[in-house]
Amino acid sequence: MATSLNTKRTIIGILSVVFIVILLMALWKEVQHAMPDYKASPIIDEGTRHCISCHGEQGAGKVIVEQWKNSKHAEVGVGCLECHQAKKGDVDGYEHEGQFIATIVTPNDCAECHAEEAEQFTTSHHADAGMIMGSLDNVLAEVVEGHAAFNNNANPAAASGCWQCHGSRVLIETDDNGNPKYNDMGILLLDSKTWPNTGMGRINLDGSKGSCTACHNRHNFSIAQARQPENCGKCHIGPDHPQLEIYNESKHGINFYAHREEMNLDAQPWVVGQDYSAAPTCATCHMSATPDQPVTHDVGDRISWTLRPKVSEKIDAAELAKYEAQGKPLPADFLTWEQRRKGMQNVCLQCHTKDYVMNFYSQYDNQVNMYNEKYGKPALALMKSLKKNGLITATAFDEEIEWDYFYLWHHEGRRARMGASMMGPDYTQWHGNFDLAENFYMKIVPGITEIIDHAKKEGKYAQAKEVENLLDDILNSDMHKWFLGKMDPEEVAKRKAAAAEFRKRYSE
Repeated sequence: MATSLNTKRTIIGILSVVFIVILLMALWKEVQHAMPDYKASPIIDEGTRHCISCHGEQGAGKVIVEQWKNSKHAEVGVGCLECHQAKKGDVDGYEHEGQFIATIVTPNDCAECHAEEAEQFTTSHHADAGMIMGSLDNVLAEVVEGHAAFNNNANPAAASGCWQCHGSRVLIETDDNGNPKYNDMGILLLDSKTWPNTGMGRINLDGSKGSCTACHNRHNFSIAQARQPENCGKCHIGPDHPQLEIYNESKHGINFYAHREEMNLDAQPWVVGQDYSAAPTCATCHMSATPDQPVTHDVGDRISWTLRPKVSEKIDAAELAKYEAQGKPLPADFLTWEQRRKGMQNVCLQCHTKDYVMNFYSQYDNQVNMYNEKYGKPALALMKSLKKNGLITATAFDEEIEWDYFYLWHHEGRRARMGASMMGPDYTQWHGNFDLAENFYMKIVPGITEIIDHAKKEGKYAQAKEVENLLDDILNSDMHKWFLGKMDPEEVAKRKAAAAEFRKRYSE
């Protein structure tokens, strides 16, 4: 009897201890949840203290100061002057409160601490984004959509549109004699046509290319923010480069948004498969580390195709041609498209099997090559022939056929190709291939036919005939002859049989 009582007491005691432990654990979790994340106190040196004595006031930069205080920079003592201090003779420098400083922090400044990242970025396609200033897109902004000379050369369509992603060439405000202008506090005035600007390929006053704050928003400089897809979506969005929308509809994007809290986005290092496994982001695939390769700030290091042009090219094609034309050997660090693809496939292999990855690339290549052969090359050849034969003017965008062609390659063609590159089926199909086909067959072909007929009536028979022969050759080729009712009878029969089988299967 005594033994039985002791046993009961022991069991009750154990259960009580277990209950108390569980209760304490639950209480600790609640306390942890309620506690704010630990943040080290900012290290504020005398120079920074002097800056925030003014800029910490409401209306003078208070929010910026608070952002900085919560940053990794503040935690390790990287203050205002570490980034903003300039040297005597710097074109963007000016005296302010006993210091010689610059308003804009450039990749050259960031390189003082982040030398490798700055070097990688400077040689990347991102840093060259400002090259758009000489492109057809810029003609749209400066001439067709807007007017570059408006309001004393304010160039509003470009300044508020294109340049905010691609980057402006930053200029200083000057007086009638070309001397820099300053405000009543002695601060150098930057030309409002070109600043503010955080465009990726901005041309800075110190001669450097790019803007680190295009991805690393000032003044938090949050690594977690830079790794999230919305960060890239400021620019990689819209009808001509909808990478964010494509990502959002892909399995990658679906997983990310469902498991964002599991992504460990603040981690350093941040290695896929080790520090997180819920989903990849844009940064995962294009920049971040795997167990086998380091972080890169050259976003082209893992890209094998360039999908922007009228006809897709392997990403090294232009560079190879340049070196061959100059008779120069390739640099030791030159990456071929095959090497770049292996880098991207290494990322894929952290989650997928080799067969899966290779099959995906086969599908992707087939879509890109199909676009090139069916639409890209034929349409380009037709437009060149129209121009060569004088059937369209030298002025860009003054004829409907030029708009239709621009939509074909710059919008629809990119959507089809980019959709395939990131597993976005709706963008490949309905926003891409379908729109391509409608435009090519319902607008471009009839449009060129009308131009040919008009040219013949104007006496340009030989020129019109050259374009007509090219169009006939294209439409009679295997990919297009269906449009003329010339599909192979055997193919027609096979399609009829498949359609009948489909109807039978789904009517049962």
